[in-house]
Amino acid sequence: MNLQSGTYYWPATLPDPPTYPALSEDLVCDILIVGGGSSGAQSAYALANSGLRVVVIEKNTIGSGSTATNTALIQYSGEKMFTDLIHTFGEEATARHLQLLRQAIDQLETTAGNVAMDFEFRRRDTLYFASCDEDVAKLHKEYQYLKDHGCSLDFWDRKTVKAHYPFSHEAAIYSYGDAELNPFKFTHALLQDAAAKGVGIYEHTAMNGHRYDRERQRMIVTTRGGHHIDARYVIFAAGYEGIDIRKEPQASFVSTYTVTTEPIADLSSWYNRTLIWETARPYLYLRTTADDRVIIGGLDETTDIAEQRDNKLHHRQQQLMDALRQRFPDISFELAYANTAFYGGIRDGLPLIGQYDDYPHCYFIFAFGDNGTVYSQTLVNVIVDDIVQGYSPDMELYRQDRPVLNSVST
Repeated sequence: MNLQSGTYYWPATLPDPPTYPALSEDLVCDILIVGGGSSGAQSAYALANSGLRVVVIEKNTIGSGSTATNTALIQYSGEKMFTDLIHTFGEEATARHLQLLRQAIDQLETTAGNVAMDFEFRRRDTLYFASCDEDVAKLHKEYQYLKDHGCSLDFWDRKTVKAHYPFSHEAAIYSYGDAELNPFKFTHALLQDAAAKGVGIYEHTAMNGHRYDRERQRMIVTTRGGHHIDARYVIFAAGYEGIDIRKEPQASFVSTYTVTTEPIADLSSWYNRTLIWETARPYLYLRTTADDRVIIGGLDETTDIAEQRDNKLHHRQQQLMDALRQRFPDISFELAYANTAFYGGIRDGLPLIGQYDDYPHCYFIFAFGDNGTVYSQTLVNVIVDDIVQGYSPDMELYRQDRPVLNSVST
């Protein structure tokens, strides 16, 4: 899959990252993780102290896939409002999902304090504004739901928004305790820690085949170099490329665009350097970085054809820069990086763990959506419990065959 094109900011923040060898022999392990992006790193880190032999393979280099374009807004709220999720999954399941996402953010903060590499985790507030007057009522309904479930947030009117920002909207949810991080450093930080604890990590090691030994109940994965990995379990953490391994009808793809500015001397007009996004679909989102840049993204296109996506990059980067200047007219912005990438989602609004009859003893992490890092952490927690403890009470919520109240069109 041609995932992305353009220029990438995150790899430039770690110009000399840790490297790992290609696999040069056959291996036997308890758990094989296919994919060296953020989901694979979260899986390896979570399993590093399990006492199980864990191996990670990455077909290119660590963090070179969708991780390089992940804007890493760390939030519990997603594109589909919780008040809408209730109609599909019910009150109890939706409340549990919210709880797990909030726990995942806290877990990411704990991880930041436990690894050697600083991956720039910072707690940030979020401004989520109504893009038009018609969205105010549903935004207030979402605010009330989140407030009733213990989230720390306020509902702002136009006057309050205008008092804090150089732009104004009719209403907004101002929430406390979200976060941001550097996804490239995050991935390397977790794998560096996992490697120090004995996890085997192999770059330039692509899977090109597999078979299931039913008698031994083991998956045998073959690499492009002709080696075999004999594993009890396989976690496919290949991001969007996981769809190339096993199709999932709930997954859908569009194209998205992102620009990153040069460092900015004065960001004082950006209140609390909040994460910013909106109710419009498709929406724009904004954040700052540890070295005082601004990232703005969005303008999603329905195309999933790489050539069509790439042809619009120049025009879209100009539109994004114009949108940034409109919101912060007092700040001088200069373009540094611009890229376009496929962006995946799950049609019913929840991330998904794929467990399929044709892939016994395997888990597919489909943490697709606008807060994929948080989704990944949540799914990894469920998978690790299922492997290590033999059961996770939350597996039913995230499996591909989860119960729903209303059918979702595919």
